[in-house]
Amino acid sequence: MSPFRTAVIGVGYLGRFHAQKYAQAANSRLVAVVDANEAARTRVAGETGARPHADYRELLGEVDAVSVVTPTPAHYAIARDFLRAGAHVLVEKPITETAQQARELIEAARSAGRVLQVGHLERFNPAVLAAEPHLRTPRFIECHRLAPYRERGTDVNVVLDLMIHDIDIVQSIVGSPIAAVEAVGAPVFSDEIDIANARIRFENGCVANTTASRVSLKTERKLRLFQDDAYLSLDLQQRILTVIRKRDGGPAEGQLPVSIEEQNFEQGDALRAEIESFLDAARHGKAPVVSGEDGLRALETAIRITQEVAGSARHRP
Repeated sequence: MSPFRTAVIGVGYLGRFHAQKYAQAANSRLVAVVDANEAARTRVAGETGARPHADYRELLGEVDAVSVVTPTPAHYAIARDFLRAGAHVLVEKPITETAQQARELIEAARSAGRVLQVGHLERFNPAVLAAEPHLRTPRFIECHRLAPYRERGTDVNVVLDLMIHDIDIVQSIVGSPIAAVEAVGAPVFSDEIDIANARIRFENGCVANTTASRVSLKTERKLRLFQDDAYLSLDLQQRILTVIRKRDGGPAEGQLPVSIEEQNFEQGDALRAEIESFLDAARHGKAPVVSGEDGLRALETAIRITQEVAGSARHRP
């Protein structure tokens, strides 16, 4: 079969990497990159051999699959137009600004018989993939996602920018509806929420405590899961999975009553894996790893947390 004709809409910092992966993928022929910024589109076009365009509408009906890597407010219209034109769409997270927009994209993909995948990149982190066989029924989950401040990404608050990664992972692991959410947060350097903490209680009894900050002095992406038979520690930045279990039989003198297994993974290329998975799903008509419904679920929870943060701020003395 001939390779898909592909394009990347938005080739700023992250979109440039998308374009590079499509240019390298075996079942992709990157035909165009789109950006309103002439310098950005010219540079990436030169790097990849694609045609530069200023307006994505020039490509409707001309490509088979696209990545939408624009600021969030533009996701809905661009993804909708390409789905209606018959293209498969990988849209960066968050899927859209509103839940209603996300539902409309899901329906557009269903009506067109096209794949809609959401760019929750951590699903392709090798530490997350390696943890899956060990997961039973988590009782408590703790997430920390910390980053220094940067201007890029501040078109949305830290919940939609960073915490939504952990929201998606947690909800995919727990697989239970949310019973209650408590959250606090504050703007620090921007007009949006820059640091937030949420406590999410699920109907099956699991509790997740998530913290996200983009005003920290260090970068950290860690997730810890506690279940009846084990404690799992995932360092998503260093790609390390540690599984701690109660040791069978009594421990030897001076030893902890646990066994500790640690796996270290190569740096890998999660974005390449994500794009190749997207193209494979599109080629073979399979469900994507991160569906539009997954993106909607994460967005709804992120919006709920944002609303809780706003409510807690109103009640401060």
